[in-house]
Amino acid sequence: MAWGAIGPVLAACLLAAPVHAQPAPAADGFITLGTMGGPVPSPDRSQPANALVHQGKVYLVDAGDGTVQQLARAGILLPRVRAVFLSHLHADHTGGLSAVLALRNQTNQRDPIIVYGPPGTRELVAGMVASMQPAARVGYGIPGQPWAPPADTVRVIELTDGERLTVDGFTVTAAQNSHYDFAAGSIEDRNYKSLSFRFDLGARSIVYTGDTGPSAAVEKLAKGADLLVSEMIDMGGTMANVARNSPDMPPQAKQQLEQHLATHHLTPDAVGQLALRAGVKALVITHFAAGTPDPERTKGYIGEIRARYPGPVTLANDLDRF
Repeated sequence: MAWGAIGPVLAACLLAAPVHAQPAPAADGFITLGTMGGPVPSPDRSQPANALVHQGKVYLVDAGDGTVQQLARAGILLPRVRAVFLSHLHADHTGGLSAVLALRNQTNQRDPIIVYGPPGTRELVAGMVASMQPAARVGYGIPGQPWAPPADTVRVIELTDGERLTVDGFTVTAAQNSHYDFAAGSIEDRNYKSLSFRFDLGARSIVYTGDTGPSAAVEKLAKGADLLVSEMIDMGGTMANVARNSPDMPPQAKQQLEQHLATHHLTPDAVGQLALRAGVKALVITHFAAGTPDPERTKGYIGEIRARYPGPVTLANDLDRF
């Protein structure tokens, strides 16, 4: 039976009922909901999204397309998500946020969810809220019973470099990384930032790079962390994809693209250097740009990283828990 035929009261009752197939998340941890990198969809990996779990509460860290489905597969009910942290505003990291907001509204979640992100997040969320208005006004089609005004169900807090805040008893620190290379102090630099996050949970510290190239700021942010969750790019695989899609790309354009990718993302060698210099206790790799390669190529990733970093290294899959 469709939600529209059930009515809002019964819908609320169903949402409040225990769902034994979806247990409460474990104490503290980090779940890689989606581990694909870049805007091209993959049949094997979902778009970038993660769930930070602390004392049974859940916080999304990026929200690429398919996030709500991945939450369900991880056994996490959508109402348990209290906040969202966006590292930057590229669509592969934000495409699933609209569904998070709209489905919370449709299922009568009245407590506002907070979206933390870089400058521009307020504008991004405002557009999503605007898109929710027609459905909210019609509600379930019962005269005089619209859903809650969408703007009342979400708050936005924009963050900048060096920002430090307390959320539900744990500390979040943001650092501007090198995914963009606008000149310091320029209008572009003020208006567009890509952030890495450190979550200090008391007994454990977790750092999430988001999308970044080599960055002294990220090294500093990750210093001594228990877990570093890092992006990584397969330059050879990415350029092979480019060659298939654009076989006539001029050599100069190809060279510029390679420079961009190496500057704004982390190769396996650069990931190893980051983990070593930061002195992290364990390393998890996600955001696999170029998709999932063959096993032999994957072994090469581990070899390149371990040539720099001697600690534990894991190549994450969707729904892995750390």
